[in-house]
Amino acid sequence: MVRLDRAGPLVTLQFVPPYGPDDERAYLDALCEIGRNDTPFALLTIFGGGGKLSPAGEREQALWFKATRGRFDRVCRALAMVRPGASEQMAHTFRRLWSMPLTVAGDEATARAFLAPYLAEAS
Repeated sequence: MVRLDRAGPLVTLQFVPPYGPDDERAYLDALCEIGRNDTPFALLTIFGGGGKLSPAGEREQALWFKATRGRFDRVCRALAMVRPGASEQMAHTFRRLWSMPLTVAGDEATARAFLAPYLAEAS
């Protein structure tokens, strides 16, 4: 299941079970929507660990990273990713893509606590 929500300055993208055949397209479309944001926000992503992208989906995601990097760096105040097996190595990989404060956490509460001070900044 893929879901994209916005509550004030918090944008939440979920890619979690139950997984379905349309999830890849929904995820990539959600990335495009996030990339169109032109007002400050903080991003919380929640990944369940089982949703995988096809090689074409991986390519499209990589192109999105490249195409939106400048805008994303300007308007995203902070990024917190929730993933199974979260590690500092994962965070390091994503920090090479973007300059905003970023964390990778194993649970949603930790990720939300990280984002809290940046939500006021994005309001």
